[in-house]
Amino acid sequence: MSLRVAFQMDPMEGLNIAGDSTFALMLKAQERGHLCYHYQAEDLTWENGRLYTFGTPMTVRPEPGNHFTPREPVLLDLGCDVDVVWMRQDPPFDLGYITATHLLERIRGETLVVNDPESVRNAPEKVWVLDFARFMPPTMVTRSLGAARKFLEEHGEIVVKPLHGNGGKAIFKIGADGANLSSLIEVFNTAYREPHMVQAFLPSVAAGDKRIVLVDGEVAGAVNRIPGEGEIRSNLAVGGKAAKTELTAREQEICAALAPELKRRGLLFVGIDVIGGEWLTEINVTSPTGIVAIDRFNGTDTAGLIWDAIERKVGRPT
Repeated sequence: MSLRVAFQMDPMEGLNIAGDSTFALMLKAQERGHLCYHYQAEDLTWENGRLYTFGTPMTVRPEPGNHFTPREPVLLDLGCDVDVVWMRQDPPFDLGYITATHLLERIRGETLVVNDPESVRNAPEKVWVLDFARFMPPTMVTRSLGAARKFLEEHGEIVVKPLHGNGGKAIFKIGADGANLSSLIEVFNTAYREPHMVQAFLPSVAAGDKRIVLVDGEVAGAVNRIPGEGEIRSNLAVGGKAAKTELTAREQEICAALAPELKRRGLLFVGIDVIGGEWLTEINVTSPTGIVAIDRFNGTDTAGLIWDAIERKVGRPT
């Protein structure tokens, strides 16, 4: 039996289908006979105890520039007209994003929401990872210039980044001389109300920053992301290059430590970032990526594994 699936995501026109994980999930859903709808987070409406949106039925195809055909939007009661809702809009993790999680919680017990909206709200990438600090590089969360200077003195070179940033944006390396640290903290304190993440710089990032994907707590695959020339950022969105990889013993230990909590929280599709084979830096639960590159290198079908897990959870045969 086919599933009715609503994708809460960014506009279809802007997708780079060559590497977009959400598009890969849509293609696999369609291949399995599932009906896909598209809507955006701002389209949600709650009234009289029900959560609605106008969803656009979609036909998708792996043809750049001609990758989707929309049909006439229909009014959907997300509690009874669909079987699965995917939260796949990109951050920022702002009040609009948080409000969408609160609204989607209202259909718990009626419709499977992936990832669980309460858990997404309570597990922002660079905050929840602090629960696993034993696997992290030396880290500070602060708005204080004085604290950042002391941290720099202790660790020699540091990286400063927004606490709720994404896609490798606004990540700065500060050298041992501390040049521009005060200016950077001043700019960050003006731009963001929340504190910022300060970490010891890891020279091993030159060898890559590994994205490991877990599906319902189990490792599905990994890809190494190598920074471009003159860069410390390895994100594919900012010019990093993907490379085939295997997990180290330490990375396997990290995944085993995370697995029970991911399953308990209903975090079915998760991507973690590990530098140098040993340092956990992020746990991505909002809109993780990487499955297209992983499957390209490993000949795997991560989207299929994800749909297997979803179909089990909604009681449909795989």
